[in-house]
Amino acid sequence: MNTAADSHDADEGASALQALLPALRRWPDVEAPNLFAADASDRLILDSCAAASGTGSWPASIAVIGDHYGALALGSLALGSTSVRVHTDSLTARRAIEANLARLMPEAAERLDFFPLQQVAAQASVVLLALPRGLDVLGEQAAAVAAVAAPGARLFAGGRIKHMSRSMNEVLAAHFERVDVSLARQKSRVLTASSPRAEQPSSSFPATATHQVRGTSFTLHAGAGTFGNARLDPGTRLLLENLPDLSEHSTLVDLACGNGSIGIFAALRNPQLRVDASDHSASAVASTLAAAQRNQLAGRITAVQDDALSRLPDASATLITLNPPFHIGNTVTADIAFKLIDDAARVLAPGGTLLCVFNSHLRYRSELVRRVGPTRQLARDKTFTVTASTRAH
Repeated sequence: MNTAADSHDADEGASALQALLPALRRWPDVEAPNLFAADASDRLILDSCAAASGTGSWPASIAVIGDHYGALALGSLALGSTSVRVHTDSLTARRAIEANLARLMPEAAERLDFFPLQQVAAQASVVLLALPRGLDVLGEQAAAVAAVAAPGARLFAGGRIKHMSRSMNEVLAAHFERVDVSLARQKSRVLTASSPRAEQPSSSFPATATHQVRGTSFTLHAGAGTFGNARLDPGTRLLLENLPDLSEHSTLVDLACGNGSIGIFAALRNPQLRVDASDHSASAVASTLAAAQRNQLAGRITAVQDDALSRLPDASATLITLNPPFHIGNTVTADIAFKLIDDAARVLAPGGTLLCVFNSHLRYRSELVRRVGPTRQLARDKTFTVTASTRAH
């Protein structure tokens, strides 16, 4: 039975949440300007969980997956959770969550911690999830939760209706006994998946695939959260098919490395080359390291999670490769590409080279000239363009 004290605590938590969400901030220098730190789907996930839990009984311990800026994680703290376990694949998202926690709820810092996907929901009874773009990613997340969560656990997965499909229900139903769909609110819905199935379907991730380019065979091994998974996307293939002679270089900095295909191929073709790879995605970093192991290159390839090239000093590299993303979540934007290009220009030594591939319709060449230096076209097909930019002195 709920007491008056319970009701008071619930009201206090709701008031704290109401003040918190508008105060959240994005990690400032990379996101599209029309993205907000908390949206209607975040609010609906929290409200759906509160309604299912009952007045005054917000879960003391909770797991959060895919939070972008802290709406779900900090929202749970504001509502009364004493332990919040978070997994977010994006370093940008993690830094936003950490920054918002330090600024808005410093007293709660010890109540929140970050975990790998396979561990975040260990023995959890309640999991909050911001629905990802891809069904493969959702399947990987659902499998990870169902494998380690408590019996009878509930997963509250929400998103904007325009980005949802009935296939998401089917993906969740493969891993949970029951899936309920909320009513729409502010163009958002929540799928509530309850009770992990005793027998889980086999997973196709991590995926493995072998490719051949210019007579060189290599194997990729990637998680669902990695761009391209274990496939070789057409833009990267075009870059590899037109990769110039790298014999004068000792190190390749592979920026936004994805599944590691550029660095793997370059290292196999150039025995003297060491590869320093990075990506904002934890899945991409893990996939690159796994691919390096598969191709007997573990001693020559490193990969770390980084915000662009923040770990590298100015004018420290002679060769950088880049296949920049052109969207953040469901928002198409050039902002992230320009940030990466600018940081590549900072890190390149005078006379150094940036090899870049991009969708031709985005017309990045003029920006490469402006931000890096003289740029020439190496290849172009109906979709992609490959360029080489030389850092101006």
